[in-house]
Amino acid sequence: MTTTYMLRGMRVREQRVTVPLDWAEPGGESIELLVRELVDPERDRPETPLLTYLQGGPGGANPRPVARDGWIAEALDTYRVVLVDQRGTGGSTPLDARVVAERGDGRAGADFLAHFRADSIVRDLEHVRHALYGGRRWAALAQSYGGWITLTYLSFAPEGLAASYVCGGVPGTPPRASEVYRRTFDRVATKTAELYRRYPDDVERVAEIADALAAGDVLLPDGDVLTIRRFQALGIDMGMKPGHERLHWLIEKAFVRPGRFSEAFLQDVLTLSSTAGNPLFWTLQETLYGDPDSGATGWAAQAERDRRPAFDEDRRPLLFTGEMAFPWMFDEIRVLRGFAPAVHELAARTDWSPLYDLDRLAANEVPVAAAVYFDDMYVDAGLQLDTLGRLGNAGWWVTNEYEHDGIGSGRTFTRLREIVRDRGGETA
Repeated sequence: MTTTYMLRGMRVREQRVTVPLDWAEPGGESIELLVRELVDPERDRPETPLLTYLQGGPGGANPRPVARDGWIAEALDTYRVVLVDQRGTGGSTPLDARVVAERGDGRAGADFLAHFRADSIVRDLEHVRHALYGGRRWAALAQSYGGWITLTYLSFAPEGLAASYVCGGVPGTPPRASEVYRRTFDRVATKTAELYRRYPDDVERVAEIADALAAGDVLLPDGDVLTIRRFQALGIDMGMKPGHERLHWLIEKAFVRPGRFSEAFLQDVLTLSSTAGNPLFWTLQETLYGDPDSGATGWAAQAERDRRPAFDEDRRPLLFTGEMAFPWMFDEIRVLRGFAPAVHELAARTDWSPLYDLDRLAANEVPVAAAVYFDDMYVDAGLQLDTLGRLGNAGWWVTNEYEHDGIGSGRTFTRLREIVRDRGGETA
């Protein structure tokens, strides 16, 4: 069944497609994907080129546009935009901690979650491309984790891609979680220093917040205890613009009087830190680096933090953390507790399915253009450039004009399309 409607200058079509949970067992358990396409009504023709968007995350849902703007506005001048909600996200078959806990013990939950990695997502996309679009090649625009999916796509199904445009999401290869966090902890320390440089009074305000949290249980509206380390994790927002400003204004409203937190502050902290809207984000964060040759991820972010006393909760000025999953999250955050047995099993796992074929990537012929944000707090620029230097037919643009969310500018996609155009254009 297809649903069609208009949305402010865009014709929207929605369909549901059934795919196997495990592509190795196509006759077994199945799940559904929501496929939403956007098209300019005047370009709603069968021959209109296709562009699929690979959203960030892991676990992020596709955009739900309210206006024709940003990269979507540019894309609609050329493409039919295909938004496939990745398995377990958005309008596709939902996944949360209860679903995983119902699978049984930690091993069963881990086996289930392992089907939500990039290799399965690529198989899903290929099925959608053939089932709904007659096997026509499409271009892919990738944001953040979408770049991980892109390299998996180029490794195992490059024939499906006319071009790949990647924004802040080229993984280091071969994947090594420990190397990622060795670099990104330095970056988040620099971002924290920048917060305190811009807003000197926040040094004392943050210390006051941390001291109050250390003095006794402070409850969030859902009953979770707000710990110092959960407060530190709000630093993830410093990787986006204007993240420093958002964090500054949050800090400003922490207290209604000394020692008493404001309800507005506590509500905002809950909203920012619960991950209720994307429970897979922390759950699958380190599985991005699971590889047959990399060994267990072993809670790599926690191991790196343990080597850095500057990030201790009792240190002042207090340092924030970034895009780093820690085992305590699955004890302290209510919506994540049901994942705990499975994520601990995943952290110890070594028998991963491969995500990349490095030889095939080196010989790649699909045009690739990547935006590398030089100051990116989440994805190290050095690792991105190392991978791109070994990726066939790749061009890149290094800039410090944008943070990790530069795709929203409406200019980034333009620049990437120019790179592909100048190198010969998309594959027919």
